[in-house]
Amino acid sequence: MDKKPRKFSQYFQDWLYGKDGYYSNYKTIGKEGDFFTAVSASSFFGGTIGKKVVDTIESGFLPVDTTIVEIGAHHGYLLSDMVQFIYTLKPQLLKTLKFAIVERFEHLRIRQKEYFQECFGDEVQLIHYNDISEVKLDSAFIVANEIFDAFSCELVYTTKEDVLQYAVVQNDKIEFIDCEDDDIRDICTKYKITKGEVALGYEEFAKTLNQNIERFEFVTFDYGEKYPRNDFSCRIYEHHNVYPIFDEEISLKELFGKSDITYDVNFTHLIDSFEAVEIKNVQYDTQLKALVDFGIIELLEILHKNVDEKTYLKEANKIKTLLEPTGMGDRFKVAVFRKEAK
Repeated sequence: MDKKPRKFSQYFQDWLYGKDGYYSNYKTIGKEGDFFTAVSASSFFGGTIGKKVVDTIESGFLPVDTTIVEIGAHHGYLLSDMVQFIYTLKPQLLKTLKFAIVERFEHLRIRQKEYFQECFGDEVQLIHYNDISEVKLDSAFIVANEIFDAFSCELVYTTKEDVLQYAVVQNDKIEFIDCEDDDIRDICTKYKITKGEVALGYEEFAKTLNQNIERFEFVTFDYGEKYPRNDFSCRIYEHHNVYPIFDEEISLKELFGKSDITYDVNFTHLIDSFEAVEIKNVQYDTQLKALVDFGIIELLEILHKNVDEKTYLKEANKIKTLLEPTGMGDRFKVAVFRKEAK
């Protein structure tokens, strides 16, 4: 039982990353899990990002011995798919590239190492970092799929009297009290947020990357928009069922740590956090447009030339899931950031 109310951000953090949190124990993603991701939909998601790695190196922006870093890799499927496609497109790069995963949980690091050993044997060496603050490199290509929706957030609400309040949690019950946090107030004022989520940690994350890596390209995928909805998007995923955080039919106590909790990303806030430390936002698009720009259609054409029609159609249907305008294609957004060496 809670002795005193906790800010929602701490409750959110404990739900995902606490001792008995959702990510502190291995979870299956996909049909048998609580939700699908683009990674579980098709290997061409990672393959297309792998093609972008090749193109970025061939353009001269990154060297051939750069480090490919994935943040929040879970099982390691995304980075593995990238490696497979890089090998197909430009196999000589595997002799020079380095591969790394940022992962705080030991049980996930073990599974990732096992999976890479199973896929590549000793041909690919995988480096692990416990935290992004440990990643200190001359150059990097960084990829993150659905990490910013797992940053802690505060829930805020503006009363009819125009008083900003934020959520606290006691005994798994959410209530709102007057907000006395000036930083939260400033963010709400800047982005005209009257109701919804205020993400925490974007600024520190961007600052850490900027301080530790001399030159990089960072590609991140997440659901959200460039403007606040001014409504609560915070929700819980359990076995592919979606429950709004204030759904009266659910028990937060029963779902705590056993199901995923998430919210929509405010991409303007995210982009501003990077640009504040002079990291350029060079692209913001829907997942559909970004994957097409990265070369997914060219990869599909290569597949068509090399496999039978049945195999091609099967993979093409998986790719449709990534690109459908009514599904992942528009719902997910892509932001690409670049820092040039001084």
